[in-house]
Amino acid sequence: MSSVETVSALERRLNASIPQQAIRAEVAARLKDIARKAKVAGFRPGKVPAKVIEQQYGMQVHQEALGDALQHSFNEATLTNKLRVAGYPKFDVKTKDMNADQIEYSAVFEVYPEVVMGDLSGEIIERMVYELTQEDVNSTIATLRKQRVTFDTVDRAAQAEDQVLIDFVGKLNGEPFKGGEGTDYPVVLGMGNMLPEFETAMFGMKAGETKSFDLTFPETYHGKDVAGKQVTFTITLHSVGAPKLPAWDAEFAKSVGIEDGDVSKLEEEVKSNLSREVTRRLNARNKDAAMDALLKVSQFEAPKALLEWEAQSLMEQTVKDMESRGMKMKGVPLPPELFAERAEKRVKLGLILAEQVQKHDLQAKPEQVKALIQDYAKSFDRPDEVIRWYASDATRRQEVENLVLEENVVEWAMSQAKTTDKAVTFKELMGDA
Repeated sequence: MSSVETVSALERRLNASIPQQAIRAEVAARLKDIARKAKVAGFRPGKVPAKVIEQQYGMQVHQEALGDALQHSFNEATLTNKLRVAGYPKFDVKTKDMNADQIEYSAVFEVYPEVVMGDLSGEIIERMVYELTQEDVNSTIATLRKQRVTFDTVDRAAQAEDQVLIDFVGKLNGEPFKGGEGTDYPVVLGMGNMLPEFETAMFGMKAGETKSFDLTFPETYHGKDVAGKQVTFTITLHSVGAPKLPAWDAEFAKSVGIEDGDVSKLEEEVKSNLSREVTRRLNARNKDAAMDALLKVSQFEAPKALLEWEAQSLMEQTVKDMESRGMKMKGVPLPPELFAERAEKRVKLGLILAEQVQKHDLQAKPEQVKALIQDYAKSFDRPDEVIRWYASDATRRQEVENLVLEENVVEWAMSQAKTTDKAVTFKELMGDA
């Protein structure tokens, strides 16, 4: 027999019991199996007396059998009571006499909430729109060329976009400081890779000239020894290089992957890639707007266990991301509270999506999954290999199905709410990842 108590909105307590005989039988079976394999000094394998086996392994085996029995009993009880368990239960064995006929226990756990959704028809979802232009294509092509710029040495004063080669030394209170020196150091003026005052000092200098100037580091500068302090830099400029863009020709086309050097193909590829990227970013921004509307009209509490798991997952991912950028994170504490808000949003959205998919039949259809994979594969040199890569692994396909589910829910939410189109600029759209 079992009973379930309501502790709070999502917390429940199961009270139940397990027949001692079932545990004894399981313990006996496990000890017998151990006896066949155990290696005990002074005995041949398989010939260890049962009493010796019980003395050495009995306590551990009993605890394992009891733990399995508790979990099995709990699973049966939650199925019988039609409870959707969120997270793991916390067991409390009430019976102190382990020889009693019945082992009574309680288990405290959380259940999934009932997702209560309000009316979306009163919500306004701002849908961002943008139409790719030839100017965008030309601008992207110009960026491609700038990425492959070369510099020709010139005999004139340095100006914006020139590359200068310098030696520099910085002194704090008359003494050089760590990180304040460089030899044959290349700087492209106007790129913002140096502090503004440092970069400004190089404008107008010619090869062979030396200049000294004072500079005050920002209070937030990463070098703690000089943060917020005034230092003196001395720069010696060795050369000035004027930028030279590669010609828009067959040679350039070949350098970026167009084997036959056809510049019209390169332009078409740039346009195609830009179009896909614009669509991706618009979809991402509009998905966020739709999800915010769904969150706004929803009313339910998220299970604490799911929130803790999600916060932990976000923290671990953040650590991995920072380490991939070369940061040393070992021993650096990241409190879970930093991720609490994001975790709650993600957990609630996950529950909302699952509810809406089921309620409104928004499951991913095979043709949708296929179309999304094919579209994604177009951005690769060998799209057929990408398609086969997804087809060969169910987990990869599941990831795509999840994306389709989200798109279906977004489309449904847009159809239920009032939508207004908001035109954005190319710069605004491409400024966000």
